[in-house]
Amino acid sequence: MKKLIFLSLLCIIFFNSLLSQSVEFEEYKLDNGLHIILHQDNSAPVVSTGLMYHVGAKNEDSNKTGFAHFFEHLLGKETKNMENGEWYKILSLNGGNGNAMTSVDMTYYYAVMPSNSLKLGLWRYSEIMLSPVIDQEGIDIQREAVKEEKRMRDNQPYSRFYEALKSNLFENHTYKNPLIGVPKHLDDAKLQDFLDFRKDFYMPSNAVFVVAGDIDIKNTKKLISEYFSEIPGAPKMKREIVSENPISEEIKATEYDPNIQIPAIIIGYRTPSMKSRDATILEFISTYLSDGPSSKLYKKMVDKNKSAIEVQAMSIGHEDYSMYALLALPLGKTELSQLVMEIEEEVTKIQTNLITKKDYEKLQNKFENRFVNSNSSIQGIANSLADYYTLYGDTNLINTTIDIYRSISREEIKDVANKYLNKNQRLILEYMPENKKI
Repeated sequence: MKKLIFLSLLCIIFFNSLLSQSVEFEEYKLDNGLHIILHQDNSAPVVSTGLMYHVGAKNEDSNKTGFAHFFEHLLGKETKNMENGEWYKILSLNGGNGNAMTSVDMTYYYAVMPSNSLKLGLWRYSEIMLSPVIDQEGIDIQREAVKEEKRMRDNQPYSRFYEALKSNLFENHTYKNPLIGVPKHLDDAKLQDFLDFRKDFYMPSNAVFVVAGDIDIKNTKKLISEYFSEIPGAPKMKREIVSENPISEEIKATEYDPNIQIPAIIIGYRTPSMKSRDATILEFISTYLSDGPSSKLYKKMVDKNKSAIEVQAMSIGHEDYSMYALLALPLGKTELSQLVMEIEEEVTKIQTNLITKKDYEKLQNKFENRFVNSNSSIQGIANSLADYYTLYGDTNLINTTIDIYRSISREEIKDVANKYLNKNQRLILEYMPENKKI
C-alpha cells in the first residue's frame, strides 16, 4: 500500500511539473514575409519541421471547390528537384516520417526526423515554396488521386455527416462547401485556375514555418536564411469574413448515406469562432456530456435507458464559425424523436442548474491532461505552435491555454449552454440509410 501511495505521489508531482513548464520559443519574420517559429529541446536527437499555409476550403470559390486539398497533394508530391513519390522514400531512409493535411482553414505539411537530418527538412519545405511543379501532367495525375480519395471516404459508414452538418448550418459562408471538393469542379478546372489559386494564397506572408527539437537556435536561423530567403515575397491577400444570419428557428433536414444500415439523429448548432472563450466552454460541455462511459449521455442513453448504441457530443472548431453537434444511433426500434428528447433533457439540466463541483473538477483534470498530452512530444509542440500562430493569432497560447481552462467557471458553463444550445437555434438532421425513412 505504501508503495502504491508513493507511486501515486510521484505521478502527481510529475504531472504538476509538466503543467508548470512553459514552452520557450522564438519567432520572427524573414524579409519575404515568412513567419518563423523555433523551439529548442535537446533532450532527444529528434527534430520536427512543419510548413503551414493559412489557406483551406473556406478560401475557395463555391463554383471552384477542392483546390486547397488538391494543392496539399500537388505541392506535396513533386518539385523541380524531386520526382513524384520520392519525398517519403527519402524521409523514411533517413529515419523520419511525415504527412500533410488540409482543413477548412489551413494546409499543413510536416515531418519528424533525426536531428542530423535537419537540412533535409529545411530543403524539402523550401522546395515546396520555391520550386513546385504545376503543369498539366501533374494536375491530371493528382486529379485522379483526389477523386479516388473521395470515393474511398464516401464509402466509409457515417463519413458524410460532417459535410451534411456544414451544408445545412451555413447558407452564405464557404464552410458550406465540401472539404475535398466537388469532382466536377476539379474536372472542369484549367491549368490557369490552379496557377491563379497558388498566386493568391501560397506566398510566404501567408505561411508559417516551425522547427522544433534538437537544434541550435543561432545555427538554425542561419540555415533558414540560406534555404528560405530566396523565395519571392508577395502581399497577403485580404479576406473579409462572410457573415451568417443567426438561426432563429429550428431547421429540419434529411440526408442519406448508402453505406449505413442504422440511422442517426444529429442535433447541430452554429457556434462562434474557436478563438472565442465561449467555444472553449462549449468544449467543456461536450466533454461533460459524452466523453467516455461515465459521461451523462452515455450513462443515460446507452447504460440505463438502452435507447442508443452510441451517443456523442462534439464541438467542431473552425476559425470563423464553429459547429456543435450531438449525435445518437438508436438501439432496436427506438424512434429518433425519443433520442432527441433524451438529449434535450440533459442539455436542459446544464441550462437550469450548475454542474456539480465533482463533475467540474473532473472536467478540469481532463482538459489539463489533454493539454499536457498534446504537447508531450516534439511533433505535438510543433503542431501547436503552428496552429496557435496561424488560426488564433497568438503563438503564446501554447503556454496560456491551460490558464484559460482553469479560469472557466461552473456559472459560465450554464450561461453558454443557455446562449447557444436552444431549440430555436438548432438543426435536426435525420441521417438515414439510402432510400429508407423512419
